[in-house]
Parts: sequence; structure tokens; C-alpha cells
Amino acid sequence: MVKLTMIARVTDGLPLAEGLDAGRDPQDEFYKQQAKSIFKNLSKGHNESSRMSIETGPYIFHYIIEGRVCYLTMCDRSYPKKLAFQYLEELKNEFERVNGDQIETAARPYAFIKFGITSVERGGGGGGGGLLDTYIQKIKKLYLDTRSQRNIAKLNDELYEVQQIMTRNVQEVLGVGEKLDHVQSFDSESRIYADKARDLNRQALIRKWAPVGIVIAVVLLLFWVKNKIW
Repeated sequence: MVKLTMIARVTDGLPLAEGLDAGRDPQDEFYKQQAKSIFKNLSKGHNESSRMSIETGPYIFHYIIEGRVCYLTMCDRSYPKKLAFQYLEELKNEFERVNGDQIETAARPYAFIKFGITSVERGGGGGGGGLLDTYIQKIKKLYLDTRSQRNIAKLNDELYEVQQIMTRNVQEVLGVGEKLDHVQSFDSESRIYADKARDLNRQALIRKWAPVGIVIAVVLLLFWVKNKIW
């Protein structure tokens, strides 16, 4: 099943919207932080593909990037990969339709947390106004039962293929970003060290040869003066 859904802007990693199970496991916060780390890596340009699956413990992150926005979901390993990406495609299409012209100007986290809110209340009539479903919650329900006629048809859709989508391990993905950051930092420090070393070498050469240069200059001056006098 779909456990976690997050939408973020790729340029800076800003979370725009998310969907979580109501009575979720406390460990889900750990995976949410992993998702944010993936967004951070993407914002630094550490993305190898616009579509990827990332294994993490008993789950798999799936994401697609479109129009500078990353749509990410975390599912059980047993959940069909094809359905996960069709879920993301459907989510992307609706998010772009509803909020497309506001994505670049969003300035605060979760600016679209009420994304696609519907007019249908949970718990129905009776007294007291139940919670409204967001679009994310609404579409998740459609993808819960992998054996429903709708989802079986999607699984059999030969026009939508996911075999070529790369699957990586989360430590590998996040580690690549950390290594690149470390290499960039090391390169920067190396350049600073090299510049300082060149300055020190220059100063040492000056101290070493300056007296010799002065003596030669004095001798040449005396020789010139002597020639002028005679």
C-alpha cells in the first residue's frame, strides 16, 4: 500500500504538500526525514534520472520529476511498481492543473497542504462536521486495492512500462550526495591550501635571493659609476 506521499520543489527542496496515514507508525517520521534528504540531494543536482525507485528497509520510495517538481511516494516492497508510478502520474496531473501557476512563487513549506480538498466529508451526516479529504487522500484510496478492476486494468496497460526505471538503495543515493559534497569541500580546501603554499614559496624565494640581488645591484651600480668617472 501507499504509506507516504510528498511533493517538493526541486530547485530548493521546499516541501509543497504531503499525505500520511492517519494512525501511522512512529517510525514513519524516520522515512519522512529520508524523503526530505532525497529532496535536498535533488536540489543540489544529484539526480541521475527523472524517474527512480529507492529501496529503504521494508519499503521503496518512487519518484518522478516534472516541471521542477518532485512527486514522491513510499510503498510496501510488495506493492506493484507500475501502480506506484501511475499513482504519481495521476497526482502530478492534478497538482499541475490546480497549482501549476503558483509553484514557483510558493515561499513557505507546505503551501499546498490542502491540495485538492474535496467537498465530501468523512463520517457523513449526523452532527458534526468530519474531516475533509485532500486530493492526495482521495486518490490513494483508488490505489489501495491492487486487485480492483480499475487497478488490474492499469497493471495490464502495455502502453505504460516501468522496466527501464532505475532502482537504487537509499544509502547509495544519499551517500553519493554526501560524497559529492565532501569532494567539493575537499577541492575548495585544497585550492585554498595550494594558494597559501604558493604564497609561502614566493616569500621564501624572495628572502633567499633578495640579498644576492641587492649585492649584484650595488656591484653593477659601482661599475657604472666607475666607468662614468673614468
